[in-house]
Amino acid sequence: MPTYRDEAVVLRTHKLGEADRIVTMLSRSHGKVRAVARGVRRTRSKFGARLEPFNHVDLMFAEGRTLDVVAQAVTLHTFSEPLTSDYAAFTAGQVMLETADRLVEEEGQPAIRQYLLLVGGLRALTEGTSDGERPPTMIMNSYLLRALATAGYAPSLDDCARCGEAGPHEGFSPSAGGSVCRRCRPPGTPFPRPATLTLLGSLLAGDWVATRDAEPVVLRESDGLVAAFAQWHIERGVRSLSHVDRTGS
Repeated sequence: MPTYRDEAVVLRTHKLGEADRIVTMLSRSHGKVRAVARGVRRTRSKFGARLEPFNHVDLMFAEGRTLDVVAQAVTLHTFSEPLTSDYAAFTAGQVMLETADRLVEEEGQPAIRQYLLLVGGLRALTEGTSDGERPPTMIMNSYLLRALATAGYAPSLDDCARCGEAGPHEGFSPSAGGSVCRRCRPPGTPFPRPATLTLLGSLLAGDWVATRDAEPVVLRESDGLVAAFAQWHIERGVRSLSHVDRTGS
Protein backbone atom coordinates (compact mmCIF):
# COMPACT_ATOMS: atom_id res chain seq x y z
CA MET A 1 0.00 0.00 0.00
CA PRO A 2 1.59 3.37 -1.05
CA THR A 3 2.41 5.79 1.76
CA TYR A 4 3.20 9.48 2.10
CA ARG A 5 4.22 11.83 4.90
CA ASP A 6 3.00 15.32 5.80
CA GLU A 7 2.56 17.77 8.66
CA ALA A 8 -0.97 18.78 9.65
CA VAL A 9 -3.20 20.50 12.18
CA VAL A 10 -6.19 18.46 13.35
CA LEU A 11 -9.41 20.38 12.64
CA ARG A 12 -12.10 17.95 13.79
CA THR A 13 -12.86 14.27 14.33
CA HIS A 14 -15.86 11.97 13.87
CA LYS A 15 -16.52 8.54 15.31
CA LEU A 16 -16.37 5.60 12.94
CA GLY A 17 -17.54 2.19 14.07
CA GLU A 18 -16.69 1.05 17.58
CA ALA A 19 -13.06 2.11 17.88
CA ASP A 20 -12.07 4.23 14.86
CA ARG A 21 -12.28 7.91 13.99
CA ILE A 22 -12.30 9.94 10.81
CA VAL A 23 -9.85 12.79 11.32
CA THR A 24 -10.07 15.97 9.24
CA MET A 25 -6.79 17.89 9.01
CA LEU A 26 -5.21 20.82 7.22
CA SER A 27 -1.82 19.70 5.97
CA ARG A 28 1.22 21.53 4.64
CA SER A 29 1.49 19.83 1.25
CA HIS A 30 -1.87 18.12 0.63
CA GLY A 31 -4.36 20.73 1.82
CA LYS A 32 -7.37 19.32 3.59
CA VAL A 33 -7.05 15.60 4.32
CA ARG A 34 -9.64 13.20 5.75
CA ALA A 35 -8.17 9.96 7.02
CA VAL A 36 -9.16 7.01 9.20
CA ALA A 37 -7.37 6.55 12.51
CA ARG A 38 -7.92 2.88 13.33
CA GLY A 39 -8.39 1.86 16.96
CA VAL A 40 -7.78 5.42 18.11
CA ARG A 41 -10.67 5.35 20.60
CA ARG A 42 -9.26 2.38 22.48
CA THR A 43 -7.46 3.17 25.72
CA ARG A 44 -4.37 1.33 24.48
CA SER A 45 -4.15 3.32 21.24
CA LYS A 46 -0.56 4.37 20.60
CA PHE A 47 -1.47 7.78 19.13
CA GLY A 48 -5.06 8.53 20.18
CA ALA A 49 -4.34 11.72 22.14
CA ARG A 50 -2.14 13.06 19.35
CA LEU A 51 -5.07 13.20 16.92
CA GLU A 52 -7.21 15.65 18.89
CA PRO A 53 -8.33 19.03 17.48
CA PHE A 54 -5.70 21.81 17.66
CA ASN A 55 -2.74 19.42 17.71
CA HIS A 56 0.06 19.87 15.18
CA VAL A 57 1.40 16.49 14.09
CA ASP A 58 3.79 14.80 11.69
CA LEU A 59 1.91 11.96 10.01
CA MET A 60 2.48 8.93 7.86
CA PHE A 61 -0.52 8.02 5.69
CA ALA A 62 -1.30 4.82 3.85
CA GLU A 63 -3.36 5.44 0.71
CA GLY A 64 -6.76 3.76 0.73
CA ARG A 65 -9.58 3.28 -1.78
CA THR A 66 -11.86 5.96 -0.36
CA LEU A 67 -10.08 7.35 2.70
CA ASP A 68 -6.40 7.23 3.57
CA VAL A 69 -5.32 5.63 6.85
CA VAL A 70 -3.14 7.20 9.54
CA ALA A 71 -0.22 4.80 9.93
CA GLN A 72 1.96 6.89 12.24
CA ALA A 73 1.61 10.13 14.21
CA VAL A 74 4.35 12.17 15.92
CA THR A 75 3.46 15.27 17.93
CA LEU A 76 5.05 18.56 16.84
CA HIS A 77 3.07 20.97 19.05
CA THR A 78 0.37 20.13 21.60
CA PHE A 79 -1.65 23.31 21.18
CA SER A 80 -4.65 21.54 22.70
CA GLU A 81 -3.18 21.40 26.22
CA PRO A 82 -2.91 25.15 26.98
CA LEU A 83 -6.07 25.98 25.03
CA THR A 84 -8.35 23.58 26.91
CA SER A 85 -7.48 25.32 30.19
CA ASP A 86 -8.18 28.86 28.89
CA TYR A 87 -11.80 29.35 27.78
CA ALA A 88 -11.21 32.65 25.95
CA ALA A 89 -8.29 31.22 23.97
CA PHE A 90 -10.14 27.94 23.39
CA THR A 91 -13.20 29.63 21.86
CA ALA A 92 -10.99 31.85 19.69
CA GLY A 93 -9.08 28.76 18.56
CA GLN A 94 -12.32 26.96 17.69
CA VAL A 95 -13.19 29.84 15.36
CA MET A 96 -9.80 29.50 13.69
CA LEU A 97 -10.19 25.75 13.14
CA GLU A 98 -13.69 26.15 11.74
CA THR A 99 -12.60 28.99 9.46
CA ALA A 100 -9.73 26.94 8.06
CA ASP A 101 -12.15 24.06 7.47
CA ARG A 102 -14.58 26.37 5.64
CA LEU A 103 -12.03 28.22 3.51
CA VAL A 104 -10.12 25.14 2.31
CA GLU A 105 -12.88 23.20 0.58
CA GLU A 106 -11.15 20.91 -1.88
CA GLU A 107 -9.40 17.90 -0.40
CA GLY A 108 -5.93 17.06 -1.59
CA GLN A 109 -5.25 20.53 -3.06
CA PRO A 110 -2.24 22.38 -1.60
CA ALA A 111 -3.15 25.33 0.66
CA ILE A 112 0.20 26.09 2.27
CA ARG A 113 -0.56 29.73 3.09
CA GLN A 114 -3.74 28.76 4.95
CA TYR A 115 -1.80 26.04 6.75
CA LEU A 116 0.97 28.43 7.82
CA LEU A 117 -1.55 31.05 8.97
CA LEU A 118 -3.34 28.49 11.11
CA VAL A 119 -0.15 27.17 12.72
CA GLY A 120 1.03 30.73 13.37
CA GLY A 121 -2.32 31.73 14.84
CA LEU A 122 -2.42 28.78 17.21
CA ARG A 123 1.15 29.45 18.27
CA ALA A 124 0.28 33.10 19.00
CA LEU A 125 -2.71 32.00 21.08
CA THR A 126 -0.63 29.66 23.20
CA GLU A 127 2.80 31.31 23.25
CA GLY A 128 2.13 35.01 22.56
CA THR A 129 2.88 37.17 19.52
CA SER A 130 6.23 38.56 18.39
CA ASP A 131 5.48 41.65 20.52
CA GLY A 132 4.20 39.89 23.63
CA GLU A 133 0.76 38.69 24.67
CA ARG A 134 -2.42 39.99 23.07
CA PRO A 135 -6.11 39.25 23.84
CA PRO A 136 -7.28 36.00 22.23
CA THR A 137 -9.94 37.87 20.24
CA MET A 138 -7.30 40.17 18.75
CA ILE A 139 -5.24 37.18 17.59
CA MET A 140 -8.40 35.55 16.24
CA ASN A 141 -9.35 38.73 14.36
CA SER A 142 -5.91 38.98 12.79
CA TYR A 143 -6.13 35.36 11.71
CA LEU A 144 -9.63 35.83 10.25
CA LEU A 145 -8.65 38.89 8.22
CA ARG A 146 -5.47 37.29 6.89
CA ALA A 147 -7.11 33.94 6.12
CA LEU A 148 -9.96 35.69 4.29
CA ALA A 149 -7.48 37.83 2.36
CA THR A 150 -5.56 34.69 1.34
CA ALA A 151 -8.85 33.19 0.12
CA GLY A 152 -9.53 36.30 -2.00
CA TYR A 153 -11.73 38.28 0.38
CA ALA A 154 -9.34 41.00 1.56
CA PRO A 155 -11.27 43.94 3.05
CA SER A 156 -10.76 47.37 1.58
CA LEU A 157 -9.71 49.66 4.43
CA ASP A 158 -9.04 52.87 2.50
CA ASP A 159 -10.48 53.16 -1.02
CA CYS A 160 -14.18 52.49 -1.62
CA ALA A 161 -14.77 48.75 -2.00
CA ARG A 162 -17.42 49.34 -4.67
CA CYS A 163 -16.34 52.22 -6.90
CA GLY A 164 -12.67 52.53 -5.94
CA GLU A 165 -12.86 56.20 -4.96
CA ALA A 166 -9.77 57.12 -2.98
CA GLY A 167 -10.29 57.19 0.78
CA PRO A 168 -10.25 57.19 3.65
CA HIS A 169 -14.03 56.88 3.98
CA GLU A 170 -16.24 56.96 7.05
CA GLY A 171 -18.39 53.91 6.37
CA PHE A 172 -17.47 50.22 6.59
CA SER A 173 -19.84 47.69 5.02
CA PRO A 174 -19.03 43.98 5.48
CA SER A 175 -21.38 43.04 2.65
CA ALA A 176 -19.77 45.55 0.26
CA GLY A 177 -16.26 44.40 1.11
CA GLY A 178 -15.01 47.10 3.47
CA SER A 179 -14.76 50.88 3.35
CA VAL A 180 -17.42 52.61 1.26
CA CYS A 181 -17.92 56.19 0.09
CA ARG A 182 -21.09 58.21 0.68
CA ARG A 183 -22.53 57.29 -2.75
CA CYS A 184 -21.95 53.54 -2.38
CA ARG A 185 -22.67 52.83 1.24
CA PRO A 186 -25.72 50.58 1.83
CA PRO A 187 -28.43 51.61 4.32
CA GLY A 188 -27.41 50.97 7.91
CA THR A 189 -23.68 51.11 7.18
CA PRO A 190 -21.76 51.64 10.46
CA PHE A 191 -19.27 54.48 10.89
CA PRO A 192 -16.37 53.09 12.93
CA ARG A 193 -13.73 55.23 14.56
CA PRO A 194 -10.70 55.99 12.37
CA ALA A 195 -8.59 54.23 15.03
CA THR A 196 -10.64 51.07 14.50
CA LEU A 197 -9.91 50.99 10.77
CA THR A 198 -6.24 51.62 11.56
CA LEU A 199 -6.29 48.66 13.94
CA LEU A 200 -7.89 46.45 11.28
CA GLY A 201 -5.10 47.40 8.90
CA SER A 202 -2.49 46.44 11.50
CA LEU A 203 -4.22 43.11 12.17
CA LEU A 204 -4.41 42.39 8.45
CA ALA A 205 -0.70 43.13 8.07
CA GLY A 206 0.28 41.22 11.22
CA ASP A 207 1.86 44.38 12.66
CA TRP A 208 1.64 43.50 16.36
CA VAL A 209 3.69 46.50 17.51
CA ALA A 210 1.02 48.85 16.14
CA THR A 211 -1.70 47.05 18.14
CA ARG A 212 0.03 47.54 21.49
CA ASP A 213 -1.97 50.57 22.72
CA ALA A 214 -5.40 49.86 21.20
CA GLU A 215 -8.14 51.18 23.47
CA PRO A 216 -10.89 48.86 24.75
CA VAL A 217 -13.61 50.66 22.78
CA VAL A 218 -11.57 50.23 19.58
CA LEU A 219 -11.04 46.53 20.34
CA ARG A 220 -14.78 46.01 20.82
CA GLU A 221 -15.60 47.85 17.63
CA SER A 222 -13.05 45.86 15.65
CA ASP A 223 -14.46 42.61 17.08
CA GLY A 224 -17.90 43.44 15.69
CA LEU A 225 -16.63 44.47 12.26
CA VAL A 226 -14.39 41.42 11.80
CA ALA A 227 -17.14 39.03 12.96
CA ALA A 228 -19.66 40.59 10.55
CA PHE A 229 -17.14 40.57 7.69
CA ALA A 230 -16.24 36.92 8.28
CA GLN A 231 -19.85 35.75 8.62
CA TRP A 232 -20.78 37.48 5.36
CA HIS A 233 -17.93 36.11 3.25
CA ILE A 234 -17.52 32.57 4.61
CA GLU A 235 -20.05 30.14 3.18
CA ARG A 236 -22.52 28.94 5.85
CA GLY A 237 -20.88 31.31 8.35
CA VAL A 238 -18.78 30.42 11.37
CA ARG A 239 -21.00 28.94 14.07
CA SER A 240 -18.33 29.00 16.78
CA LEU A 241 -18.12 32.81 16.61
CA SER A 242 -21.25 32.98 18.78
CA HIS A 243 -19.38 31.22 21.62
CA VAL A 244 -16.31 33.46 21.69
CA ASP A 245 -15.48 34.92 25.09
CA ARG A 246 -15.05 38.67 24.49
CA THR A 247 -14.76 39.73 28.13
CA GLY A 248 -11.07 40.51 27.65
CA SER A 249 -11.61 42.70 24.58
